[in-house]
Amino acid sequence: METWNLALFVSEAVLYFVLMTALLHFRHRIGLGVFLTALGVMHFVETYLAAVFYIALPFGVVSPGSSVFFAGKLMMILMLYIKEDASTVRQPIYGLFLGNLVTVAVAQLLLLHQTIEPTPAQAADMQFLRDMGLLMIWGTTLLYLDSLGIILLYERLGRPMSRLPVIRFWLCGAVVLTFDQAGFFLLLSYLFNAPMEVFWGGWKAKMVSVALYAAMFALYHRLLRGVGATQARRPIRDIFSDLTFRERYEDLLARTGRDVLTGVFDRGRMEIEGPHMLCDSLKEGAPASLMILDVDYFKSINDRFGHLRGDDLLKTIAGCLQSEIRQQDHLFRFGGEEFVVMCPRTGYAEAMVIGERLCAIIRDTVRNPSGETVTVSLGIAAAPEDGNSFNGLLSTADERLYRAKGEGRNRIVGRPAAEA
Repeated sequence: METWNLALFVSEAVLYFVLMTALLHFRHRIGLGVFLTALGVMHFVETYLAAVFYIALPFGVVSPGSSVFFAGKLMMILMLYIKEDASTVRQPIYGLFLGNLVTVAVAQLLLLHQTIEPTPAQAADMQFLRDMGLLMIWGTTLLYLDSLGIILLYERLGRPMSRLPVIRFWLCGAVVLTFDQAGFFLLLSYLFNAPMEVFWGGWKAKMVSVALYAAMFALYHRLLRGVGATQARRPIRDIFSDLTFRERYEDLLARTGRDVLTGVFDRGRMEIEGPHMLCDSLKEGAPASLMILDVDYFKSINDRFGHLRGDDLLKTIAGCLQSEIRQQDHLFRFGGEEFVVMCPRTGYAEAMVIGERLCAIIRDTVRNPSGETVTVSLGIAAAPEDGNSFNGLLSTADERLYRAKGEGRNRIVGRPAAEA
């Protein structure tokens, strides 16, 4: 019987490690959440088996729940840390800790129920719920300490054992699981008068498990490291993959090319989208307009009030412009205190009206730190009259902006009257 139990014990350890390592290995294809969920859902079963399920092995009486599954989970947490980083591995550590506290709280509420027996053989074991609550709190606390301890020990051994990853892996597991066995046995002894044979048998079983896990870790480290983990260019296809890909693409597109200070599109985004917007308008047989706006006397604002106040002013101006342009228009920060507004399907006359409104909203609402009015100068160019290329419109609008500044600022300059 003991030999048969030992064969099953080893098979359980191998099966657990192979399946969980596969989920961890392919986390980039199926998602890390699959591994974390599988790690967490077994905790209640582990605790239950550690409390009531024991078998006889050649080296003593042990519980697979504690020796195989709990020990395996701890080694999986260490492997996750090795494969990822501290910010990732804290997710299962805190998740298990807090999740089990919630489970215990719910169990205490369940104890308040007036239960019934569907059949005579289905009476609720209320004492088991009480014992499991304490076992889960104690086990969860130990797991929290074990998880922190095994990671800190692994890091501490990093320098002297940097070339011995398998021995380092085994030693960390052996030390921390010895501590765990001592801590868990104290509660088992208190609740169930467990004899010392349970401690020694459990400790030996955990050492056997750690040896098995270290051997399989060595095999994995040697044969499978880096193979298959990230080969797929897209995750395994299902409806969630497609939704995730679309959401991430749209989010990335929305955030790419944003000016860090003002939050509007930056010059790089303008150089990509501007020509497309112009081309689309012209293909439809519609005009398109471009305006460049410059904050008047901005250098003196920086000199008088400092660059931080100047930055705040630029944010305010960008917000005003963004709120006033139409949904079809795009606002870009061109550089420094200059902004570009691209207006597709908009002729010169309509662009002049929009420009006047933008200048007015700045003049009427924006003040410098001393309360003085802030004004802007603006140059406008329109296609096809001023050219059919984006760079040509930009150059023409820029020339007219500098004419506006040369004529005294706080004004708009478009095409000469003769051309208009």
